[in-house]
Amino acid sequence: MADQREMKEKSRWRRPLTMFITVLIPLGIIALVTTAVVQNRSHEKYKYGIVLDAGSSHTAVYIYKWPAEKENNTGMVQQKHVCSVKGKGISSYSASVEKAGISLRECMEEAKEQIPAWRHQETPVYLGATAGMRLLRKANETSSDQVLSSVEGFLQKYPFMYQGARIISGQEEGAYGWITVNYLSENFHKARPTMGALDLGGASTQITFVSRQRVEASDNSIHFRLYGNDYDVYTHSFLCYGKDQALKLALANQLQPGDTQLHDPCFHQGYSLNKTWDSVTGSPCVSSLGPLSSSRQSFTLQGTGNATLCQGAVKRIFNFSHCEWGHCSFNGVFQPPVEGKFGAFSAFYYVMNFLNLTSESLEQSKEKMVQYCARPWTEIKESYRHVKEKYLAEYCFSGTYILTLLESGYRFTSDKWSDIKFIEKIGGSDAGWTLGYMLNLTNMIPAEARDTPPLPHAGYVTIMVLFSLLVTGLLLLACKLFGRPVCSHTKPII
Repeated sequence: MADQREMKEKSRWRRPLTMFITVLIPLGIIALVTTAVVQNRSHEKYKYGIVLDAGSSHTAVYIYKWPAEKENNTGMVQQKHVCSVKGKGISSYSASVEKAGISLRECMEEAKEQIPAWRHQETPVYLGATAGMRLLRKANETSSDQVLSSVEGFLQKYPFMYQGARIISGQEEGAYGWITVNYLSENFHKARPTMGALDLGGASTQITFVSRQRVEASDNSIHFRLYGNDYDVYTHSFLCYGKDQALKLALANQLQPGDTQLHDPCFHQGYSLNKTWDSVTGSPCVSSLGPLSSSRQSFTLQGTGNATLCQGAVKRIFNFSHCEWGHCSFNGVFQPPVEGKFGAFSAFYYVMNFLNLTSESLEQSKEKMVQYCARPWTEIKESYRHVKEKYLAEYCFSGTYILTLLESGYRFTSDKWSDIKFIEKIGGSDAGWTLGYMLNLTNMIPAEARDTPPLPHAGYVTIMVLFSLLVTGLLLLACKLFGRPVCSHTKPII
């Protein structure tokens, strides 16, 4: 009887306790899973954006993607795909403007395949034209408008959300390149020192960096507030000082009216090429120097392969003789002394990487250029059979030009040379202005700090541990309550 009363007393309090534990265990598990999911939400759905970089020598189509539910968070946008348009830049179609848009077809078809069809209607498309179109507008504004109309009409035929085609200024190109480099390096939201940006194209070059000195020329000053931090940025773009236009300037400075032959130290010994005068003087960068000869006349370019003389020829396209400011780069343009680390991309990277100079000191780079330029043209062709002759022939000039531009133009002395890092990509995305351009136009760079996780890391870990201990304790208690009791009074089996 006593045992039965004891069993009834135990069952009287065990039943509500059992129900209580039965409810608490799944609630604890749900809380544990929910906390983990909210804190570490996975990203499966993406949005997309397309930017066309219409440069002077070619056009590239960049496709970017980012998690749809975290559109305004930093460090989230990444490059998904890039397509190089076959042929020259859109500015080369001034005589047949209808072909400018058609030239983009193959890459835009790739974009349709790369982006899910159900995202097409909401995917923005931007075309930014740079120095090649700036030069065309300078030479013939009507032609530049017609080329832009051609690409605009073509892009509007695609199912994407067309957002416009325009010529961006050199200052914008420099600023967007700076934003791209620092965004991809996660310098903004981590409040780390920013990296300067050095960009070199076919028709222009840009330098952009944060300066602690007062920027004396207002045209070279931009203020940004990004992720809760203020940045006073110096930037300048030199039209006509991209590597292709710089070569034309150097050739024009050596040519005399009526010349039919030019011995050029920036080309390898044994190199020879017939060129028309118009191929040099037809550029607005050179025509400003005055008429040199008939456009129909031709001359023979013959290489002599001397890096020292080449540097002298390159220096003559810069003007270092006057400066109305406290500090200048060249051509009388204000520039504060360079400071901090720099990322050098586009043609800076491609040329220096080909010449194997991306990790050399300034002195070592100069020595290697002397050796490279002195190599005979036949030997160069034999060593680099996979490279097109047009590009291969110009590396002696391009390498010498880059060293001269960085050292004498931008004032990167020997002790500052190690601050330059030649980069192609950062985290799988190309360094360049296109990402910064899209981020700006889609308002994806907030002025204030990024959203943080609901819980700080230490708090998250503490809560997860407590929930885990609670669930474990409840499970152990449940096992004790529901487990089969051991009967000490049972009779042994005989």
